Amino acid sequence: MDLIDRITNFRYTPRYGPEWGSGGIFGLMYHKGILYFTLAFEAETYFIGSDRSRIYKFDLVGVKPGPRSGGDTYNAVEAVDDNIYFGGWVHAPAIYLGKTDRRGRILFHNKFSHIHSYDIREDCVKVLWTDSINHESEWAGEVSEIIYNPVDDGLFIARADGHRNLGIYYMDRREGRVTCISSLPGLKGTRYLDQVCFDATRNWVRGVEAIQTIDLTTKKLEVKEIDYRSAAVDGGDVWWPYSGCATSAYSRIFFFVRGGVMVGDPLGDIEELAFIRLFDFGYTGYSPSRTMAKPIAGGILVAFNSYTHGLIHPRNDFERKLKEAFNFIVGPSILLYITPPIARIVSSFGARITGFESLGRELIIASSNEANLAADDATPIDTGVRGFTLLSCDKIVASGSQPVCFQILGRHIENNIWGGIPLYGYREPRIAVTSKKRRRDTKLTIYSYDLSLPAFKAEVDSYVVKYGESMDLSPFRDSIVSFKFDDIDLDAKIKIHLS
Repeated sequence: MDLIDRITNFRYTPRYGPEWGSGGIFGLMYHKGILYFTLAFEAETYFIGSDRSRIYKFDLVGVKPGPRSGGDTYNAVEAVDDNIYFGGWVHAPAIYLGKTDRRGRILFHNKFSHIHSYDIREDCVKVLWTDSINHESEWAGEVSEIIYNPVDDGLFIARADGHRNLGIYYMDRREGRVTCISSLPGLKGTRYLDQVCFDATRNWVRGVEAIQTIDLTTKKLEVKEIDYRSAAVDGGDVWWPYSGCATSAYSRIFFFVRGGVMVGDPLGDIEELAFIRLFDFGYTGYSPSRTMAKPIAGGILVAFNSYTHGLIHPRNDFERKLKEAFNFIVGPSILLYITPPIARIVSSFGARITGFESLGRELIIASSNEANLAADDATPIDTGVRGFTLLSCDKIVASGSQPVCFQILGRHIENNIWGGIPLYGYREPRIAVTSKKRRRDTKLTIYSYDLSLPAFKAEVDSYVVKYGESMDLSPFRDSIVSFKFDDIDLDAKIKIHLS
């Protein structure tokens, strides 16, 4: 049985792993004949090859016996020579307190941030660094990104999810010394030419507010603040641009956030950063978070997820609003393939895609059917079913667009600009608005644009849309379209059919 056949037989149903809801399969990477991934929340790291199958259960972290939980939930992985570096966080061991009034609680005294290495030749795992603040309800910044610096043989480390020890850190590979080089919390990043770029997430509620760029040679830090409204090609703002994933191509960065992607040169030497709205469904959780963006056949493949974060038992008014936003399912998760100026939906999936990796002519896709929960929603088990699916790389490059349907309510968008729906490849794209109120029509403004480099401002057209009827979007089928309603009924249902 070859490696692909072995992997597709892997299917993980709920097992013991105290945390918030479901983790997933993270860090998926194929390097020198070894397929690596971490199973969260069970805290199991796999190294699968034609001649081996090793599972590491984080027994090198912590000083007490007992079941571990966690591992990685942001795809923190890098490969250098014969080593695979993987990071994240782990409860070592987990402390689950049980439930009171259906509310579960977990303690964080034993939560560690970590960086490990796996030596392919020696087939052994080493723990390189851990950090913990040993607090009941707070934790040290998780490791959410690892990026190699080939100039002086070090590792950049991003840390933003946590309460202390946040920022961009640097590890010397030879000595193992870790130092902080930026106090700005950063969740995700990418190499860009001879620099490395990370988001600046000072507060998770506000999302990504800036891009921080560090020179690989001098370590000089430059910070570019983002004004989404002025950067947006359609002139609109964005709600909660939470950090997603990042990559670089065409001498630009592509930094995906909830609501779209920042594209351009963060230093402004080529052009200023532009915000391209993509799959922005207003006050909902649809986002490119806790997933990947990777180069495939010279283009960029990225996932947008339907149900990354969830909330069941809110504790205050703010969390009640998040509960409604997160738990409204807009539509399927999708894979988007970008070859400027075209962005094309190539496949659709369920709740979320946590990672993917190319192996020969096949793309291995990791998925989960449940969200990462929060607040008082701690569970003693990982609640999701996680597994692998195969997709032909040839299909991604050459196939037509995948039929999909998205649905939101008027209250999710109000009178704001939303959307960013790629229509390329669809013969019959349509939008329909229905309402129980006795209203005949509403004004709809359509902004059409693409992913040209450099980016161009959107063209603007206005229409009158009748409630209960669908509008043909085929005149825009070579474009990306965003929308704005005037005085939309907050209870109206808005559907986008792409076929």
